Amino acid sequence: MLKIPVGWARADGPRHDVVLSSRIRLARNLADAPFPARSSAPALKRSLEAFFGAARRVPELSGAAFVRMDDLDATDRLFLVERHLVSPHLAENPSGRGAIVADGECLSLMINEEDHLRLAALRPGLSLPEAHSKARAVERSLASALPFAFRRDWGYLTSCPTNLGTAMRVSALVHLPGLALAGLIERLFENLTRLGLIVRGLYGEGTKVLGDFYQISNAAALGRTEAEIIAAVGKAVGQVADREAESRAKLCAGSGRNRIEDLVHRSAGVLQNARLLSFEEAGQHLSYLRMGLGLGWSLPGSPALANELAIVTQPAHMQMRAQRELSPPERDAARAAFVRARLAAATSFGRC
Repeated sequence: MLKIPVGWARADGPRHDVVLSSRIRLARNLADAPFPARSSAPALKRSLEAFFGAARRVPELSGAAFVRMDDLDATDRLFLVERHLVSPHLAENPSGRGAIVADGECLSLMINEEDHLRLAALRPGLSLPEAHSKARAVERSLASALPFAFRRDWGYLTSCPTNLGTAMRVSALVHLPGLALAGLIERLFENLTRLGLIVRGLYGEGTKVLGDFYQISNAAALGRTEAEIIAAVGKAVGQVADREAESRAKLCAGSGRNRIEDLVHRSAGVLQNARLLSFEEAGQHLSYLRMGLGLGWSLPGSPALANELAIVTQPAHMQMRAQRELSPPERDAARAAFVRARLAAATSFGRC
């Protein structure tokens, strides 16, 4: 999987300069089994086998990778978290749990996480309807083979009450360095909260912000239709993208342009020359490089390469590339060397 391009991180799709990816996640539980947190080890195994068996007959999952989490070591599990294919919770609790990955990593199914099934479809850019169509197609195929817990008054039954109803989480991963530099992030969070939305870190709930990337999603799934939730989140994310574009333009206007150009070009210089780079430092410099590239400035690399480097420079990725466990200083040295080489190749050959 290390050599497979991440389909949802392509530098295309609507508003891709700000919106890296869109995701639709559907939660489902088996009607005849307790929630995973209350399941015994044998019950978890039965649920896992049931989903694996049903998924092998789903056309959209043809050629998928079926992963038993307890067959993986800690680095492999962290790698899947870094690719946004499984949650930190699933990786930290591997026994009796699994994942299915398909469609160039644009489809992922977590088995026995908080719910029996967490099905996610991802697409590059602001593409929520397309992601929803794919997620729904897979869910319908699975529902024809498995009994999902549903009540007419509450909708789909889920482990967490906030997911009741449609049991759908609609989210977008957005890049907001302009709003961060302008000091407008906190005000943005307040406005989104009033609209019934949640802002989280790079890897979702309980994770911190890295490289100016934020996840924006609906706070509740009950009381509105799927179409209404998608429309509301899509409208809000579109407005956030507009505000980010305005912030970038204002920061680059007049005398302020020198400060932003200096910030961006210093980051490009660090990335091209550093001998040690922590993941956090690399993420921040790549954030500014990505912003400069989005503004059309002449800089090393491309938006596609900036997206790629933001993913493949994560800790587990560096260890898998080295094919051994690395100490933090070794990872920092390997990361710096890898970034230098990729930017040098892009500069020399005019491609990523």
